[in-house]
Amino acid sequence: MFQVYRCVSALIIFLIIGGCYPLVKKEVKEPAEALKRVRYFWPKFYDDMDKDSLELAIERDLEYLNRLEDHRVFTYGPDKFTVEHIRDSLRTFSQIIKQNSDIKKFNRELRKKFFLYKAAGWRGDKKALFTGYFEPIINGNLEPDSIHLYPIYKRPDDLLRIDLGLFRPKFHGEYITARVDGQRLIPYYTRRDIAEGKVLEGQGLEIAWLKDPLDIAILQIQGSGIIKLPSGDTIRVGYSASNGHPYKSIGRYMIDKGYITADDLSLQTIRSYLDDYPDIKEEILNYNPSYVFFRSLENGPFGNIGVPLTPGRSLALDDRLFPKGALVFICCQKPTIEKDGKIAEWTPFCRFLLNQDTGGAIKGAGRADIFWGSDPYAEVAAGHLKHEGELYFLVKKPDF
Repeated sequence: MFQVYRCVSALIIFLIIGGCYPLVKKEVKEPAEALKRVRYFWPKFYDDMDKDSLELAIERDLEYLNRLEDHRVFTYGPDKFTVEHIRDSLRTFSQIIKQNSDIKKFNRELRKKFFLYKAAGWRGDKKALFTGYFEPIINGNLEPDSIHLYPIYKRPDDLLRIDLGLFRPKFHGEYITARVDGQRLIPYYTRRDIAEGKVLEGQGLEIAWLKDPLDIAILQIQGSGIIKLPSGDTIRVGYSASNGHPYKSIGRYMIDKGYITADDLSLQTIRSYLDDYPDIKEEILNYNPSYVFFRSLENGPFGNIGVPLTPGRSLALDDRLFPKGALVFICCQKPTIEKDGKIAEWTPFCRFLLNQDTGGAIKGAGRADIFWGSDPYAEVAAGHLKHEGELYFLVKKPDF
């Protein structure tokens, strides 16, 4: 995943702007409340991407499902299905895709053989708020020099993740991150401690050095990235752990301070402002006490179900509410990019995706984060997408 932080999330815009959106009217707290069965007014199913990418995402999904025991149960709103049923559901869907090139017949087959569920919505209105994330490509070096001064670290040995449910049943599923200080258990170091206080220096934890601390912040928000070395070679890193401190929005902080306006907010405007005013960069970055540690990857990036993400086909959702590996259908908007990299317009699209990730800011029954990939289009789409849309789930009807 970008695992627990994007987790590690990140959806660059929503993590950056944090509290700029209103809260849901009634928070959905249980999986049974997160989805409602659709009995009438089904959407028209079509897909704006190639079939090969969808087949690849399904294959990777089945890799995850095949690792699970057959009696494992997934909750889809009011209904429950075994993992074997979900496997069969994906195989059936794949067959329908291959056998039905006619869009009308394809829609008839889905309505005949599948249940459809709709997400409760991020404001209780059955609308989902979509953001995006990507795998950044960042210049770096394996050794520090006059340009590459800022390290990214692997997980320290003294970082402890403690399952509170082992001590009290009522805390089942809750964790804290800490370190031992003498005979005390205390919170782990903050971003300020690590980046400015250099408390981890000299322990051999450095994976690589980057040019800009903002690049590290972006890498941590995205949870994964490719580091391009001076030789032209690359290394890939992914999320390993976080320091356990809650994420605090640097974008919200900059807006509150009057540095930028909410209307102008994007990754690009934040970078431009901090380039113009480097003296306050650390002040802004230290506002967020959270810090992410990485590990080297041979391939990826990986989502929270342990399979590589597929650009445009992998979705990050709240894994407390929505079933992992679920087949999803969305309708939203995507940008059209001009040659200079600017957005010309936003156009509607619909697409099938798989729920293969989660993230620290992906909370609630109407938050969804699209993984766009690692190319220039992915960076622009991830940096600007913050649109409402429709979020559906599909499961094959049981054979009676």
